[in-house]
Amino acid sequence: MLELLVSAFAGIAALVVVCSGLVIRFKSPQPRMREESENFYLGIDDRRQRLGDLNDDASVDLSIVVPAYNEEARLPVLLEDIRKYINSRRQQEPHFKYELLVMDDGSKDKTLTVAIEYAKKHKIRELKAVRHIRNRGKGGAVTQGVMCSLGRYILFCDADGATQFSDIDKLLSKAEHGAIAIGSRSNQALTGTVVERSHIRAFLQWGFHTYVTMLGVHGIRDTQCGFKLFSRAAARRVFPNMHVERFIFDVEILLLAKYQNIPVVEVPVNWHEVAGSKMSIVRDSIQMALDLLAVRLNYLLGNWKIKD
Repeated sequence: MLELLVSAFAGIAALVVVCSGLVIRFKSPQPRMREESENFYLGIDDRRQRLGDLNDDASVDLSIVVPAYNEEARLPVLLEDIRKYINSRRQQEPHFKYELLVMDDGSKDKTLTVAIEYAKKHKIRELKAVRHIRNRGKGGAVTQGVMCSLGRYILFCDADGATQFSDIDKLLSKAEHGAIAIGSRSNQALTGTVVERSHIRAFLQWGFHTYVTMLGVHGIRDTQCGFKLFSRAAARRVFPNMHVERFIFDVEILLLAKYQNIPVVEVPVNWHEVAGSKMSIVRDSIQMALDLLAVRLNYLLGNWKIKD
């Protein structure tokens, strides 16, 4: 009987090792190098200008990074929300400086044109439209945007405008002293914020949260909200170490913060579900589960080293 148990455990262990090896071999992300043309942006004057660098000193108060893939229909709503916030902010702080980086991630529609035309219409010289030659994925677009940001604080937010943009003030109040403040759609009943989502999306979020907790990310109730703010110091420690370019990148951000003892504060935000998501519930959920396992294994086994 004992021999059978030993054989069974040995077989299970061997299967785990083989499966882990396959996941690492075939699911580990391989970020591509930035193309030369992706080092430049277009603004309202239609001139190509070189992007900044995260390693440079900050020259504006806030950088806003918007990853956008085929977002010609939804992007104007977010841009209008941001414009109203900036106008209100400048009434209180006339010298407030910002930049708005729209990272067009290889869109097949008129996302880039829509962004530039909106900026021209409202004379927004701070808008920088960047075109990726090939689609990287949301995580890749965010990482590339952050890596060329010039703000003392850096926010990335989804292009659909699902989160009320003025809630950034809540995050800014928490992101001092090198911290990361992340929007959260949990515990709304206790905070007075409003969240509107479908039942299937709520169920999937619960399942994903459980899975993420099992793989070692504890204490964060909502890892996937597309509204996260970084001090410049925190961004410099996190984003040069990023590997994931698709949906699971949020979790790698939080893992890197955990490994480096960077404080992460969850802040309730107002959020509503917006039609037109590019995510396939079944296919991308499976992809995210495998990607997350690959990320955890690579850090656990020391395949990925964190650069100082």
